Amino acid sequence: MRFGMPWPGRDVGREAEQAGVSAFCAGEFADHDAYLTVADIVANTEHALAGPAIAYAFARTPYAHATALRHLHAQAPGRLFLGLGSAAFRINRDWLGVPGERPVDRIAETVGAVRAWLRAENGERVHYSGEFYELDADVRAPVLGRLDIPVLLAAFNTRMATTAGRVADGVIGHGLFTGPWWNEVVRPSVERGRAEVTRPLEHGWIITAVDDTTPERAVADARRMIAFYLTVKTYDPFVAHHGWEEPVARLRAAFRSGDTDGMARAVTDEMLTEIAVCGTTAEAKDALARRAGSLPRDVGYFAPPSFMVSRRRRAAYARASLALVGAVPEAA
Repeated sequence: MRFGMPWPGRDVGREAEQAGVSAFCAGEFADHDAYLTVADIVANTEHALAGPAIAYAFARTPYAHATALRHLHAQAPGRLFLGLGSAAFRINRDWLGVPGERPVDRIAETVGAVRAWLRAENGERVHYSGEFYELDADVRAPVLGRLDIPVLLAAFNTRMATTAGRVADGVIGHGLFTGPWWNEVVRPSVERGRAEVTRPLEHGWIITAVDDTTPERAVADARRMIAFYLTVKTYDPFVAHHGWEEPVARLRAAFRSGDTDGMARAVTDEMLTEIAVCGTTAEAKDALARRAGSLPRDVGYFAPPSFMVSRRRRAAYARASLALVGAVPEAA
């Protein structure tokens, strides 16, 4: 497994690459754009992989996704990947103003349409025909040329994971992912959908909070992040798979009442151990060694908690996680 992290900014990012971090990713939300962040990554690193993990698939046309990647490829050839996520129904409908229905079918076509733009040679029409996208572009300028940039899908539940295996180059796992969820749900689903012989890529986020001075705060932040994620009903199959319905009911009740400390307390020790890497550096290394066979096989992004955590503390967690570089051999 390669060690990666969400882009921590220029200063920490340069330090991280020097320390051996070999991949950076960029998420997005109402206050930050995935592709602008990737541009910052490639401008301030030399060798690391870089890409959205994830970009909202339906916030842009396939043309816009592909054009951004072509622009970035000129600065970082061979270093890019594209991670797409369908986003929640309400984000699509209420934030982006696009249809929220049938996200799995829609994202499958998005992959095909983006690839049509990325793989077009000069002089060829860019053609794609589907239910959601119709492309027939005649670009009369020599600005194309095939780019084989891996496309990954954020896949949590079985249908999206199967679709990732069928249409994409691999998956991006959520920070909640456990060994059982990877091994018993996601990987088998990807395999069911896989149409080619090549092994699908696996990237994934890992909730990581390391603090040797106040490890109890790091643990509390990790618990709170887990709890915040689990307020979303999309993850109910994951909760049921692990038998965690009771603590999740408690944390959701605490969330409704605004009790963030109660949310954290509802996260059991088992949940924390299965999901997060946290505490002191030594404890975090032990956790990684214990989970070596159940982490994403290709790139693991050690992601600081963000819920109720300041930018300054997130940067401190990012720096502290550099001590974990090499804790899991790349072949694990």
